[in-house]
Amino acid sequence: MNISVLGCGRWGAFIAWYLNKIGHNVMTWGLSDAPQFIELKNTRSNGMLTFPESLEISDDLEKAVSRAEIIVISISCQALRSFLQNVKKYDLSGKSFVLCMKGIEEKTGCRLSQVVKEVLGDVPVAVWVGPGHPQNFVNNVPNCMVIDSENEELKRKLVDEFSSELIRFYYGTDLIGSEVGAAAKNVIGIAAGMLDGLGYGCLKGALMSRGTNEVGRLIEALGGNRLSAYGLCHLGDYEATLFSRFSQNRMFGEKFVKGEEYTKLAEGVATGRAIYSLAEKYGVDMPIVKGVNDTLSGAISVEEQLSEFFLRSLKDEF
Repeated sequence: MNISVLGCGRWGAFIAWYLNKIGHNVMTWGLSDAPQFIELKNTRSNGMLTFPESLEISDDLEKAVSRAEIIVISISCQALRSFLQNVKKYDLSGKSFVLCMKGIEEKTGCRLSQVVKEVLGDVPVAVWVGPGHPQNFVNNVPNCMVIDSENEELKRKLVDEFSSELIRFYYGTDLIGSEVGAAAKNVIGIAAGMLDGLGYGCLKGALMSRGTNEVGRLIEALGGNRLSAYGLCHLGDYEATLFSRFSQNRMFGEKFVKGEEYTKLAEGVATGRAIYSLAEKYGVDMPIVKGVNDTLSGAISVEEQLSEFFLRSLKDEF
């Protein structure tokens, strides 16, 4: 299968490497002036993995789009809409799209598959979500993930073609839940990092339980199945997001409460604002998401926010 992976950051580079490794004809595309692309182009390595000669590297977007049957996108989720305006210039007949980012568009509250439909029209689109870090995968540590799509044929094709001993894919059954759950776990990851920074890691159990519960409420309000929050897209991704040293959202939260700078991308920041806007629009109580947003905006200190959580009115757990 001819596949092009658009985006060559940490996750995009791994996806290209992985899909090539399991037998697909893969090209990876990146911006010619991006540091990650320059490093891969010059050394075929990013310090974590090395591309074999069979994996083509290019900065020619038209070539990357035209050659592929499957186009995988792995870029910053907030840049997706503007990026697709460039992709839209080329012939997309017979092509399917796979989104490997986890987020909600801040300006519109749209799920990323909705953004694709709005810009590109009625193209087949799927999402690839679930736990796992490239640093573990490249060391042959396996994990389970999910591919979801409203297009049943595409979903089954991708699961069949992308599965291996390294990644076991499940067929997703709730696109709304898969996307919202995957996006929201990054916000909960920031909260987990804040707890780590304060030395309150023991509260992560409560964070996981209450976080999953409030995300389930939002999924249901948006028309999805609230049980999706308990699947691989969200709760199943907590180990990788709330505990792993490789989690950029967790590390951002830890650095934030310590007053230290963090320069890597933490998608949960913008997504947290988008999710809370959706929660307000649909009347969903999301105290953890609100607390993360209020803390990051400076409206309240993290210590005050933590105290506020414990002073919330007493009520039944469920």
